[in-house]
Amino acid sequence: MRGYDAARERRAEQRARALLRSCVPDEAWTIYERFGFLYAQPRGRDYAYLIYPYKPLVAYRTDTRELLGEYCVRFNPADARLPPADDVLAKWLAVTADERGLIATANVAAIGSQLEPARLRRDLDRLADWLRTEPAGGE
Repeated sequence: MRGYDAARERRAEQRARALLRSCVPDEAWTIYERFGFLYAQPRGRDYAYLIYPYKPLVAYRTDTRELLGEYCVRFNPADARLPPADDVLAKWLAVTADERGLIATANVAAIGSQLEPARLRRDLDRLADWLRTEPAGGE
């Protein structure tokens, strides 16, 4: 394994962000740029997920914003670390393509295991405010 190289890490994140931008809808990209997370709501479901880099997916009810659980998943070998945007994209792709498979293999934890509930509620409030006030999702 090569030593840490800040310039290489920055280039890797720039490439990862370009890939993320090309894969997710415009609204999702804007949310990631503004708030540092993505969200995904499976079609026809009354819940959604907040997707943070290097953190568990967080499930919540969309009608009440009740926090439901943390789902810990890993996409890279233990000795490697994906750039933040690649980590988020891997989770977003997995939850949108095969939610059941992803959740079946995730380690499920109670809310507060890795992310503070107060932060999650603030993020949900910010997301809800933005979605409510931005015309056509910010475009």
